[in-house]
Amino acid sequence: MAANSSSTVSKPSNSTGGKPSGPSAEQVVAAFQRMRSEQRSMASKAAELEMEINEHSLVIETLKDVDPTRKCFRLVGGVLVERTVKEVLPALESNKEQISKIVESLNTQMQSKGRELTEYREKYNIRLVGEGEEGQGKSAASSNGGEGSASKGGAGVLVS
Repeated sequence: MAANSSSTVSKPSNSTGGKPSGPSAEQVVAAFQRMRSEQRSMASKAAELEMEINEHSLVIETLKDVDPTRKCFRLVGGVLVERTVKEVLPALESNKEQISKIVESLNTQMQSKGRELTEYREKYNIRLVGEGEEGQGKSAASSNGGEGSASKGGAGVLVS
């Protein structure tokens, strides 16, 4: 009989998981963390490309003062190639422009991802740890009563 009671206990948990009530708290948190991770990776890639733009600018400024027929070396796909300054300078300027366009595109994507994250947070009432003031939480708990605030807190998701 103990086996029967344990199987009946597990059935309600399986049936609650099958309800179309929406994603579980763990799924909401996982999706939120994934979106934050994507936004962070976009930001780090944008920062990396900004550094490359700065390096290109520095090299371009240096090469502008140099004789156009002078030899210079350029790293292309891991291979050091000998060229002249007049051959390399236009390629560097073109690369810098292309990288700038990519950075602009990444910034646009990051802004849209930020809006998506904000909408997701509002939809599922996600609060980040340390985001809300403790005083606000205590006043909300005292105004709603202990149990009322606990049931309301269960509707939201707390993410660290």
